Amino acid sequence: MSKVKAVIVGAGGMGKAWGKNVKNSDDVDLVGWVDINEDAAKSAAENLGLPGVVTGSELGVVLDRTKPDFVIDVTIPEAHKEVTITALNAGYPVLGEKPMATSLDDAREMVKASEHSGKLYMVSQSRRYDANIDAYRRLIREHLGTVGILNSDFYLGAHFGGFRDKMPSPLVLDMAIHTFDSARYITGADPVAVYCEEFNPPWSWYEGNASASAIFEMDGGLRYTYRGSWCAEGKSTTWEGDWRAVGEHGTAIWAGTDAPSADIVIGTSGFVRETKRVDSIVDRAIKGGIEGSLAEFVSALKNGTTPNGECHDNIKSLAMVFAAVESASTGQRVALRI
Repeated sequence: MSKVKAVIVGAGGMGKAWGKNVKNSDDVDLVGWVDINEDAAKSAAENLGLPGVVTGSELGVVLDRTKPDFVIDVTIPEAHKEVTITALNAGYPVLGEKPMATSLDDAREMVKASEHSGKLYMVSQSRRYDANIDAYRRLIREHLGTVGILNSDFYLGAHFGGFRDKMPSPLVLDMAIHTFDSARYITGADPVAVYCEEFNPPWSWYEGNASASAIFEMDGGLRYTYRGSWCAEGKSTTWEGDWRAVGEHGTAIWAGTDAPSADIVIGTSGFVRETKRVDSIVDRAIKGGIEGSLAEFVSALKNGTTPNGECHDNIKSLAMVFAAVESASTGQRVALRI
């Protein structure tokens, strides 16, 4: 099948990363680039060696000129709603960056726009496209039986500077959706309720709460516990975090960049039952990060399949973020309302 055509909206750092991935794709041609600063879009296209790309500051105009097969939204989160709904209402599928929106109400409107237009809207949760998380998910499903406990730890001393240092909840609002979404992906369970506490250690360089602890009740009775901080210096976890899943037949662990492993019970007696180690099988052919997101989205367009991050599913991960923030602000357990 011939290549599909894409228009990118947003020419910042992530927009350029997406542009590079589109250029390197065997399945996609970049035909348009939009940015509120048209010169930024022109510069990004030229620097990638794509002089024929149509650029502009208005999405509708570029869509009319290029007639693409889909739109890639890499704007700031506050612009996601407008860009996505504009593209969907014009009849174009959308592949968007996370988070879907800056409020759950906006996200619901975006889902409705996808429904009304009949066009695919997928959010790129790039950490799902990782050979190790794929191996961890399979290890759990094949060996642990029913999972009742899932824990993740995320600790980094991240000195960003800029807007994150001023955010009210930088860790939960900007980063935790990756980890929350990974918990859903790993277990296949969806959130029911959450109790969360946010706090800021006295040495923190963030104005908002850069640390959090949360316990999610998931369907099927699973409890998922999240602990994290963006002002934790030394002994850092990976960006994927450290994981422990406990099921009826044993425990599986994963430290982010390492291959996962499990201890499975084989003994039938004794105070602590005998276990055997099971190593995961890691498929190194899996395309990682936004390359994987792009490949799955294009496959879904061509084959009519439902990809990871499809908006009806991704809104559940976004709801975990807003429910955690609400719980932290009220001091109450919050039921998720999707």
